[in-house]
Amino acid sequence: MTSETHRTIDAVWRIESPRLIAGLVRLVGDVGLAEDLAQDALVAALEHWPKSGVPANPGAWLMTTAKRRAFDQLRRYKMLETKHAEITRELEAETARSTPDYADALDDDIGDDLLRLVFMTCHPVLATEARVALTLRLLGGLTTPEIARAFLVPEATLAQRIVRAKRTLAAARVPFEVPRGAELASRLSSVLEVIYLIFNEGYTATGGEQWVRPELCNDALRLGRVLAGLMPNEPEVHGLVALMEIQASRLRARVGPGGEPILLLVQDRTRWDQLLIRRGLSALARAEQLGKSLGPYALQAAIAACHARARTADETDWIRIAALYDALTQVMPSPVVELNRAVAVSMAFGPEAGLELVDALAEETSLKGYHLLPSVRADLLAKLGRNGEARKELERAAALAGNARERDLILARAAAL
Repeated sequence: MTSETHRTIDAVWRIESPRLIAGLVRLVGDVGLAEDLAQDALVAALEHWPKSGVPANPGAWLMTTAKRRAFDQLRRYKMLETKHAEITRELEAETARSTPDYADALDDDIGDDLLRLVFMTCHPVLATEARVALTLRLLGGLTTPEIARAFLVPEATLAQRIVRAKRTLAAARVPFEVPRGAELASRLSSVLEVIYLIFNEGYTATGGEQWVRPELCNDALRLGRVLAGLMPNEPEVHGLVALMEIQASRLRARVGPGGEPILLLVQDRTRWDQLLIRRGLSALARAEQLGKSLGPYALQAAIAACHARARTADETDWIRIAALYDALTQVMPSPVVELNRAVAVSMAFGPEAGLELVDALAEETSLKGYHLLPSVRADLLAKLGRNGEARKELERAAALAGNARERDLILARAAAL
């Protein structure tokens, strides 16, 4: 019974902790203190629930317990007398009832609190790595060891990164609010970037022995869906959700029985998750309805949708994909987008056209260590019958690849030539 209760507590924590921490940040005004209070409530649950049973509303029980801890903290350190009085009134009202209604512990504006926390953890004052770590910690409900394992960094390094992030937010006095006006657009782009970075690390791991980490994709998807619920009129939020849903639909087909990578055009499409595809296409339609023109995430989702709609690789509408990449280069110009565009052009109009675009990127500084540049060039050279050159490019790509599975795949392609 105890082990079953502990599993239940773990599940409840992953679901409820973001809302719990968000509500506490509003009360105490400090991310670090709010997380400490939430952890105290979790410890209390681990102590009491195995004996008393899991309450009917576990999230509200955790909130009530955390607020009591907050009351003690604020009284001890004489912090913010108005906050102290506010929590005192709430607790006195609960105590006055013979049977406390824990549902009242969950504030009506908890959705707003959660949205504020999203913007706080993804604030540009933090380095990108810190934003990712703090978002997964506070909004994803992951432990420090879990995040460290996912991103292949020492646990101590990851812990320090999170501590520094909390201190930075406190020192910068980042307000617990959703920005308005022009600032909203710039800050929202940071939020979307963080969520997609988490997803991409799960979709194609940058290092280690595994090519995919589905649990990270699932965490990013959950964050994206929550954000879409909180910001239903933002087209790019739905665009990102659409992109992640469609890409996640391929996860089962992306690896073979031994964990080896399987590239898109040779995947067994019967293994693609049709429910996720339908959800992704629905989110894309929503983004298209809301926006006059598609943003970068919605455009990438539209590209993914072309693959999702093709029953076989040969039925892929590469001309439309190339056109979508043309549009993407206008709204999100980058060498990586140009490289992907070159692949689409090669598929639509022949390898010579694609190789010309790839060669134009040869001197691009940001792609010097990017293993996919020589990998793409090798593929195009092989299609043109220039196998010797292709093999050298693949050997260079393998030397640059950080993921062991992907490196093995590249070397196997070189051996086949």
